[in-house]
Amino acid sequence: MAGDRTRERPRSQASAGDLLHLVRSGRAITRGALQEATGLSRATVGQRLDRLFRAGWLREGAGGPAGSPTGGRPSLRLEFDDAHAVVLAVSLDTRHARAAVLTLTGELLAERSGALSVDEGPERVLGALGGWFAGLLKEAGRSADAVCGIGLGVPGPVDTATGRVVQPPIMPGWDGYDIRGRLGRAFAEQAGGEGGEGGSGDAAGVPVLVDNDANLMAYGEQRTGHPDCAAFALVKVSTGIGAGVVVGGQIYRGIDGGAGDIGHIRVPEGAGTLCRCGSYGCLAAVASGRALARRLTEAGVPAESGSDVRELLAEGHPEAVRLAREAGRSVGEVLATVVTLLNPGVLMIAGDLAGTPFLTGVRELLYQRALPRSTAHLDVVIARLGERSALVGAGALVVEHLYAPDRAEERLVALGL
Repeated sequence: MAGDRTRERPRSQASAGDLLHLVRSGRAITRGALQEATGLSRATVGQRLDRLFRAGWLREGAGGPAGSPTGGRPSLRLEFDDAHAVVLAVSLDTRHARAAVLTLTGELLAERSGALSVDEGPERVLGALGGWFAGLLKEAGRSADAVCGIGLGVPGPVDTATGRVVQPPIMPGWDGYDIRGRLGRAFAEQAGGEGGEGGSGDAAGVPVLVDNDANLMAYGEQRTGHPDCAAFALVKVSTGIGAGVVVGGQIYRGIDGGAGDIGHIRVPEGAGTLCRCGSYGCLAAVASGRALARRLTEAGVPAESGSDVRELLAEGHPEAVRLAREAGRSVGEVLATVVTLLNPGVLMIAGDLAGTPFLTGVRELLYQRALPRSTAHLDVVIARLGERSALVGAGALVVEHLYAPDRAEERLVALGL
């Protein structure tokens, strides 16, 4: 993992990227501490820090309490300078999207949300997002040249090596589509950058990273609210149902991005119910926001999507509350197996149905079916960041990618430093 690079590489060969990682992680925040952590000489540390200063990635702040062991003035503290660039982050759901400009430390500078249906296809949707970027950057007071990367969360399984969704059940027309290349070009066209090579996902030198939305929600929530939790699971219940897992501070995706797709586990109560994936009996077919919207409509309460169900729950509509609790019980039964397998410290519920009725249902079945050993140290909670969790996760994913030791070193060389 990136956090272990200085141990993988001989100490005397620690790069400028390694030094940057030590500072960003807080493990070494003075020149002396970097010397001690890497075994490099004072002169070599100074040379490598100079590259980071010239890139604008590091700065020296006020002196802290960590002075020389022999006394004297406190050493100047080294700090990651988050003002030198910004990140564009997008969370795409089935019927709407949310986008933002974030600082490198996750502060939100500008945000926009609106209706945008994945059913319209990737060409139309990604082109529209490019138009959003121009307005967001203007609102944030930043130019396109300040963007160092774009992070996108989508409601389907993603092969992160290629940035393409793989057989997404609720994204018709997206299977295998070059999302990175199209979004990169949309950014270049609308926000004023120069186009990159076709399909590279690198317009004007701006990389595009794509991941499953539940993965990014889990990553954002774990990093901001539960950084010490070694095994963290988030379940998103909106139009569909999916889960994101963070283990050891890293997103767990499986071998090709399919981990966490719990919405298509077969459940007894779903027998005979057709899911959008084409199978019968899936959890999503009976317990998702879409499923509840259908059942409410059949009961004479018009609803089309998970967001409509969310509004009814906020109003305390009795039938919506009853169905949400029932759905929570169905999901809780599946999560009993998930918890037994993963043994997480935190199980977080997010999405349109995240609320007291659904959470109550989850807890009822989870604690009834899972072994006491698996739940003894488990916190079952509702998401803190709400609709912004995927944006925070997408921003963090981009930053961790760009400033990982080896990648940072490559970027410094490309900058001629």
